[in-house]
Amino acid sequence: MEQSKGRRLVLFPFPFQGHINPMLELANILHSKGFSIAIIYTNFNSLNPSTLNPHFTYHSIPVDLTENEVSIKDLIVFVSVLNAKCVEPFRECLAGLLSDDVNLEGTIACLITDLLFDFTRSVAESFKLPRMMLRTGGAASFVVYSAIPLLKEKGYLPISNSRLEEPVTELSPIKVKDLPTIPNCDPEDFYQLITNTTNESKASYGLIFNTFEDLEGHGLATIRQEYYPNIPIFPIGPFHKCSLATSSSSSSLLAQDQSCISWLNTQAPKSVAYVSFGSLAKIDQAQFLEIAWGLANSGQSFLWVVRPELVEESDWLEVLPNGFLETLNKRAHIVKWAPQKKVLAHPAVGVFWTHCGWNSTLESISEGVPMICMPCFSDQMVDARFVSDVWKVGLQLEHGIERGEVERIIRRLMVEKEGEEFKERALKLKEKANLCLKEGGSSYKSLDGLVKHILSL
Repeated sequence: MEQSKGRRLVLFPFPFQGHINPMLELANILHSKGFSIAIIYTNFNSLNPSTLNPHFTYHSIPVDLTENEVSIKDLIVFVSVLNAKCVEPFRECLAGLLSDDVNLEGTIACLITDLLFDFTRSVAESFKLPRMMLRTGGAASFVVYSAIPLLKEKGYLPISNSRLEEPVTELSPIKVKDLPTIPNCDPEDFYQLITNTTNESKASYGLIFNTFEDLEGHGLATIRQEYYPNIPIFPIGPFHKCSLATSSSSSSLLAQDQSCISWLNTQAPKSVAYVSFGSLAKIDQAQFLEIAWGLANSGQSFLWVVRPELVEESDWLEVLPNGFLETLNKRAHIVKWAPQKKVLAHPAVGVFWTHCGWNSTLESISEGVPMICMPCFSDQMVDARFVSDVWKVGLQLEHGIERGEVERIIRRLMVEKEGEEFKERALKLKEKANLCLKEGGSSYKSLDGLVKHILSL
């Protein structure tokens, strides 16, 4: 498509897998609308431009992290360090791009950054450059984040173990145990980070969400009315299903094992449980064994993603008992990383056991696959509560991981009559996800509004 003056955009993804994917999908969508795209990325978790959209320009910035900083276990401290180390390299890179304006087809219309980069406002303002922000999580969890001052005032935070099952009456159907936490982090540091990012986003020219009205209309209305009445909100998801985002490029930081697709081709329709807990979650060896035995005892075939750093103090599968896989008689396929969108779209997949990160949740909804929810941290607990209690397209492992409960929940969704109801609801949501992207649909119209908004800045 012909590119015109004022149609240059600079996008800056946060360097975690769950943040990189939606930002690059958004880049593909906006490129198809006639914008030229420059991607700034850090040399930490560096992108590989040769596997990405060849029509974009890519600009790596050096982030001088020490070995100690890279190995920080406290996620909040790490995010703060990354923000501090990015300021000057990002400023220099942006200055270079802006000085190139004279030689290129037009000025930069807008900078789009991840919400977790809270330093970008001051840099953008110093260049008089409008800045919009991408929220890579859902709208419901963003409402919870925005309500953190209220939750502290009402005494729900910090979380008390004696109140875990209590409902948060102001945020139905959320329970106290669903409120966001991060392991190994000081809760006050976490709340402060969330407060900073929500405040910074209030100073932006607009918020883009990877969601859609039929899925999260209530949350989006709350954001517009209560928290962001003066900022335009653009729900244009699901990004990955938008035909405009279609690209053969891969933004995966880990090598995807395509053998799982060949294996799925040999399985009956809706017969496979797909198990993957994302790119950051960790479990201990005891939990790993309970999952393994629960999967085995369920009698169902399963495709299991065991990331090399998933199980604490383990390299990969050595914790499994000798002969475990052999006894399953090819009913199991285990890989280190999978092409998840392809897997969920495969007719053999009948259920998805997930950590309920937003990308995974939305990808499962978009393919009509019911979920088993095992949230680990941050907004995943909110996502899981909505999957189980609002959309009713999945079940939660509410009381820890125990092989008998794992077996029961898999069979409830895949074998028993009750599972049919979950599948029907999941397919109805899939249909809504497809309709919102078609001409006249809510995300289609919202994208139209986003394009006009950027061109008016």
